[in-house]
Amino acid sequence: MPKIHALADVKSENIGTATRIWQFSIVFEGAAIGSNCNICAHTLIESDVVIGNNVTIKSGVFLWDGTRIEDDVFLGPNATFTNDPMPRSKVYPETFTGITIMQGASIGANATLLPGITVGRYAMVGAGAVVTKNVPDRAVVIGNPAKIIRYVDK
Repeated sequence: MPKIHALADVKSENIGTATRIWQFSIVFEGAAIGSNCNICAHTLIESDVVIGNNVTIKSGVFLWDGTRIEDDVFLGPNATFTNDPMPRSKVYPETFTGITIMQGASIGANATLLPGITVGRYAMVGAGAVVTKNVPDRAVVIGNPAKIIRYVDK
C-alpha cells in the first residue's frame, strides 16, 4: 500500500505498493506511478505521465503530459521538464511532446530538458545542463547546450 501524506493532493488510484508521496505534492487522476517510488514534497505529476518502479523524484520537479520515466531513475531537485516545442499562452498543441527517461538514468538538479528528448539507459545529466537533443545510453552530459564528456559503466 502506498504512503500518501495528508497534505498531498493525489487523485490517481494507480500507485504501486511502498511508494511514498510527500506533502504539497499533486498527482492528477490517470497518472501511473510504480512501486517503491519516493515522490518528494512540492512536486506535480499530470494525468498522462507514467513512472516506473524504484524512481526518486526530488522536490520542485513537475512532470507534464507525455512524460515517461522508466525504472530506477533519479530526478534531482528542480529538474525542469517541458512538453510543448512552441508554447504560447492559451494555444495548445493537439498532442504534447513528452520526454522519456530510460532505466537507471539520473538527471541532476536544475537540469532543463526540451520536449521530445530521450535520455538513454544509465545516462547521467549534470546539474544545470540544458539538454537539447537525445542522450545516448551511459553518456554523461553537462553544459549549455549539454555535451557528452564521457561514458559510464552501469
